[in-house]
Amino acid sequence: MGGTFLANLSSPPLLFFFLGVIAVVGRSDLEIPPQIAKFLSMYLLFAIGFKGGVALAESTFDTGIVLTLVAAVFLSALVPVYAYFFLRKSMGDANAAAIAATYGSVSAVTFVTATGYLDMQGVEWGGHMVAAMALMESPAIIVGILLYHRYASQGSEVRREFSWGRLVHESFLNGSIVLILGSMIIGWITGPAGMEQLSSLIKDLFLGVLCLFLLDMGIVATRRLREIYSGGQEQVKQQLSLMVFASIAIPLLSAALALGLALALGLAEGDALLLIVLAASGSYIAVPAAMRLVLAEANPGMYLPMSLAMTFPLNILLGIPTYHALVRWLL
Repeated sequence: MGGTFLANLSSPPLLFFFLGVIAVVGRSDLEIPPQIAKFLSMYLLFAIGFKGGVALAESTFDTGIVLTLVAAVFLSALVPVYAYFFLRKSMGDANAAAIAATYGSVSAVTFVTATGYLDMQGVEWGGHMVAAMALMESPAIIVGILLYHRYASQGSEVRREFSWGRLVHESFLNGSIVLILGSMIIGWITGPAGMEQLSSLIKDLFLGVLCLFLLDMGIVATRRLREIYSGGQEQVKQQLSLMVFASIAIPLLSAALALGLALALGLAEGDALLLIVLAASGSYIAVPAAMRLVLAEANPGMYLPMSLAMTFPLNILLGIPTYHALVRWLL
């Protein structure tokens, strides 16, 4: 485990994340312009989707792949259930539902970082894991909203009317889902010939773009944490210890469940790690967009810093190499 951890600790993407943290702590004016950051995110989704589609075209679509995708959707629907009931008494129904959806859904950036880590380690992974990531975005959002509307106390919180059509549209057709699924389909259609044509864009630039993106993520995550300590809402400050505990405990429990499923399904090393990383991550793009639309009662000062400023750094600093060491040990 030590060698794996040190390899991840000395990787350029992780060091650039640290650079972003240091820049904020040192009050530097270093900043990635929002439009550049958006472009970096779009590039990473496009590249990983296309690469996964090409890998899918070269692989055999068998029962194992189908079972892996089913397991991914199952995890996405299950995680919000125990997260919601664990948090609802202490954080309220709306906040518990939003946090539950956050941790049932996934972080595309954590997934991309994990695939880059596997590539650097020379470990192969299946293109169908890109589809698994995309499929895990939406079920968690829907389950979180269903739990809120089923169990929320009418006396303490007002249940807002909303359109299920709008929720489904936001869950399944948000930009990140469309881009990664579309890129995966195009990669699957064009296959190795398409990869040969786009190789210089997808392979040669990927690591450098990932470094820049993680630099920005280090800046954003550290600023979120600083906002909590310096001038956040009183409710958030009072519940900070619970937020920190939940941002660690929920991902670890989800990772343990995913590890058990990976072993039961006999997944290959790379696929097992990616399933665990997906289960242990939390969304900070798709879920906040959906929560603003259908659950405005939830406080974004809770669920957004938990996923972005606490769970995300934990996963890329310690989670990925630790999960990989466990997978190698148990497999």
